[in-house]
Amino acid sequence: MSAVRLRAWVWLAIAVLLGAACVLQFTHSARLQTNLLTLLPATERNPVAEDAVNRLADTVGNRAVFLVGGVPLETAARAAREFARALQDARAFRQVTSDIPPTDLGRLTAIYREHRHSLLSAADREALRAGHPALAERLQAKLNAPLRLGLSLPLADDPFGFADAWLAALPLADLRIQPADGLLVVRDHGAAWVLVTAELKGSAYDDRIQRPVLRATTDAEHALARAFPEVRLLRAGTVFYAQAARSSAETEFHLIGAGSLVGMLVLLYLVFRSPRPLALGLLSVAFGICAGLVATIQVYGEIHLITLVFGASLIGEAIDYSVQYFAAHLGAGPAWEPIGALRRITPGLAMALATSLLGYGALWFAPFPALSQIALFALAGLSAAWLSVFLLLPALLRRPSTRDPAAAFQLPRRLLAWWQAHMDLRRCLLLMGGLLIAAVPGWWQLRGDDDIRLLIDRPAALLAQEQQLRELAGLGQTGQFILVEGATPDEVLAREEALSTRLAPLVASGALGGWQALSSFVPSAQRQSDNRALLAEHVYADESALRTLLDDAGVRDDVAARQKPQFLAAGGRTLSLQDWLQAPISAPFRHLWLGATPHGYASIVLPQGMQRPADVRRAVDALPGVAFVDKAGSISALFHQYRLGSVQWLVCALALVYGVLCLRYGARKATGVLAPTVLAMGLALACFGYAHVPLTLFHLMGLMLVLGVGVNYPIFLLEGGGNEAATLSGVLLSAGTTLLSFGLLAFSSMPALSGFGATLLVGIGMSVLLSPVVLSLDARRPR
Repeated sequence: MSAVRLRAWVWLAIAVLLGAACVLQFTHSARLQTNLLTLLPATERNPVAEDAVNRLADTVGNRAVFLVGGVPLETAARAAREFARALQDARAFRQVTSDIPPTDLGRLTAIYREHRHSLLSAADREALRAGHPALAERLQAKLNAPLRLGLSLPLADDPFGFADAWLAALPLADLRIQPADGLLVVRDHGAAWVLVTAELKGSAYDDRIQRPVLRATTDAEHALARAFPEVRLLRAGTVFYAQAARSSAETEFHLIGAGSLVGMLVLLYLVFRSPRPLALGLLSVAFGICAGLVATIQVYGEIHLITLVFGASLIGEAIDYSVQYFAAHLGAGPAWEPIGALRRITPGLAMALATSLLGYGALWFAPFPALSQIALFALAGLSAAWLSVFLLLPALLRRPSTRDPAAAFQLPRRLLAWWQAHMDLRRCLLLMGGLLIAAVPGWWQLRGDDDIRLLIDRPAALLAQEQQLRELAGLGQTGQFILVEGATPDEVLAREEALSTRLAPLVASGALGGWQALSSFVPSAQRQSDNRALLAEHVYADESALRTLLDDAGVRDDVAARQKPQFLAAGGRTLSLQDWLQAPISAPFRHLWLGATPHGYASIVLPQGMQRPADVRRAVDALPGVAFVDKAGSISALFHQYRLGSVQWLVCALALVYGVLCLRYGARKATGVLAPTVLAMGLALACFGYAHVPLTLFHLMGLMLVLGVGVNYPIFLLEGGGNEAATLSGVLLSAGTTLLSFGLLAFSSMPALSGFGATLLVGIGMSVLLSPVVLSLDARRPR
């Protein structure tokens, strides 16, 4: 067996193994990931804060919330029950809830009734400290009050209403959702909205969960519209955003992949007029993409949609190596010799691969998971596509081309002749200098914007529905919160109370609407002890006066007689956080407790109606064990650091590439090879400045790839193997396929990929236009 055939069999064996691995990965363990958070770096210095972010995301993310209404309560109730029944019958959710069991107020207040002598509202605490208990007035108010609604204790347990005042101060009223007719209802301008919640069977980012959920929701919504055309439906939930992102990315994957493929095939056919280069080019690309998939899934256990869309655009670059071989095949005519041609183009292909790997390698070491995954896909894919040229193509492209090289290379030959006749070294330097001067004003207009929110494309319709739902229901955002830590649960509560003291003035100034905190429901042990001391001093100190006050008001003797004994019996009994967490009233707020952590214990305080986050952040500063957590803000700050740091990475990558080029060509030619690409990168930045496009991390990461790809074209021209026209034809064809694939990314709906693609479109386009400059530096080339 000849060496050429042996290479082909080796390629086939590798291809079979890669194909089998790819099938096994996707059928057993691999999954397509749509959760953007998995591609974001850990931003919080405190791992407890990072864990809190993830737990809040899970709590909110794995459920869907609906409001059905905008009509009178009777109609809204019937519509909500029909909608909930339709969701439940579809069996897409683990549980769908619309009706609630009858509220047992006694059961809800039992935990507070037992510890009523330790509870005082802030206003009552201040009044007692000031020596103004106003017991007679409070007793009369309790006696004369009509039937009390909501949470309250009977007169026998709370004759002066101190516990009632505590219960009234609980932040339950912050939620506009109230029970009515066995449903949870929001009333707004005379209309009623009924809350329906649905718990998912798994992760909101799992395609196996998303598809049935969307189908069930859509069917139920259509049925609702037919039965109750006047009723409106609002929906919110991570699953809807994730499904929309998946659908958009899959569409783009097919469009970009198909566009790249069709454009590439058309270009190949126009140049080579043969189906063989088309088929072999597809084989090498498929081999490369399969290798990229296997490597990415093997390392990360999954592949993100962003990586998949990027992989579709890699088609144009992966075929570059094959195109150079096809151009050599066409240019050789009847004298074609597969191995000899391979030897002639090997130095250029090796240098091109090395520079591309350096560019992507710089991305792989970036401390940003999204770019690392993309870089690994590209590293494996390009290496495999390069390997295809050496193992497969010589065996399958043995016969000479039947097309006349002179006809095929007529346009490249004319372009080359014009360049060599008119663009000497002096004119090249003048051209590059002029472009450099033209770029300077654009650079001055550049501005950076690292806000992560600009990189997330959320469907406007879903966003509007969620915003209206949150406003109606009085639900706050969970993206910003305050983390409170302590050595014990009670220390956490005490630190929350200190925090509340700082937050109260912000509510008065309008910077904050309120907050949810565990200490609003469970005072710290010290606070409870202080409350008992105040009651002991100002209410129960004089038992005779207490009895007289109660007797004069007409309170039964047995009730009056047991007031102080009950207070004394309560003694040191303290309401603990663990006891409260077991009580029914804690159910809606248990997510605020993080429990044991590596540092001790932790809780979350959720600001409500935050108008000025900076004021809240300042209020938190210097409080021990308290930190303001803003995941989006932290990521934006990290992006800012990375954007500034990426300039250093780019300089290092340039130095590495220049060093490799110097080893091959010497300093003079290495400068000529690299200069067009560096200028193209500068021109791309200038274009963004002139267009007032904010510069993001992804634009700079795109420049890394402009370096890795753009430098290939001067290398190919310099390593032409004696046939300049064939080489230039290959360069133009390679650039065309690359621009088709990467350029299409500029039209992606994903802002990150769009910025990435725009950089590559401009940078690589400029690189190929300037690449003939290297010919003017080579004194051996005829003019």
